[in-house]
Amino acid sequence: MSRILIIEDEVAIAELEKDYLELSGFDVDVETDGELGADRALSEEFDLIILDLMLPNMDGFEICKKIREEKNIPIIMVSAKKEDIDKIRGLGLGADDYITKPFSPSELVARVKAHLARYKRLIGSGAKVNDVIEIRGLKIDKTARRVFINDEEKNFTTKEFDLLTFLAENPNHVYTKEELFREIWDMESIGDIATVTVHIKKIREKIEYNTSKPQYIETIWGVGYRFKV
Repeated sequence: MSRILIIEDEVAIAELEKDYLELSGFDVDVETDGELGADRALSEEFDLIILDLMLPNMDGFEICKKIREEKNIPIIMVSAKKEDIDKIRGLGLGADDYITKPFSPSELVARVKAHLARYKRLIGSGAKVNDVIEIRGLKIDKTARRVFINDEEKNFTTKEFDLLTFLAENPNHVYTKEELFREIWDMESIGDIATVTVHIKKIREKIEYNTSKPQYIETIWGVGYRFKV
């Protein structure tokens, strides 16, 4: 049974989320304090974190950053704020998804199931030893899920790694943002394709010598992205 941690200070919302997730077969814990939630997320084994943005003692941005320094489990960030800058900041810190209040509990359950299913496929894929992609100084170790540029390791979140690997495995093919969103986030109609743009930007910052003139991931204006070989 997958174990989920909800870090949410609005008790009514947390209990509603908990009830719907437990009805779907998940084991759910709740923390209403940011600092205590961060401690549990780091010290205990959870399969997914649902993380509110505005929390007492430590906000969701800081918690997300701390989790990402140690773990790659899926993080769904939740907020009443609709501003794009908050979404971009959350995704940039490593959140896998961002959902704005108010939302339907069934939508949250759908997103949780999609992220967990993909994460479990990845960690249980049984990839071959030394399954590595190497292109002009870029090394993607699919087995260890590690990325190197000229032998210097770069830290990647789960979705950043998935997106880079997918593009590198399908070079010279132009993908739209919608196609990449469906492929990497495993959802067709749920979510925001702006997520793709944010993740491409973060990947470029880690692998490109000059982000304004990328040598790996090329923008095809009006269409999408292509990995150059």
